Amino acid sequence: QHGMTVAPVVANLGPLEALTLNPNPDEVEEVFTLPLAHLLHEENQGYTHFRTASGYGYTLPVFLNGPHKVWGLTAIITELTLELLVPGRY
Repeated sequence: QHGMTVAPVVANLGPLEALTLNPNPDEVEEVFTLPLAHLLHEENQGYTHFRTASGYGYTLPVFLNGPHKVWGLTAIITELTLELLVPGRY
């Protein structure tokens, strides 16, 4: 929509405790994880409804009830990933 290209990457990095991540502070405020089981619980899944000034409305996924709210493009990518990884459960 805004001329950006986003390339999500799904990978098994092994034990997270053994990783040293160095995200760009201009792009990443905080790095955190959420267990797959948390994302699959219906009470942690929701939707946010938006309406533009012109009256156009749209709905986006949101993941709740953890230490962080996952929304926006991150939630869209998470939802698409869950649909691929666990199609019968999400």
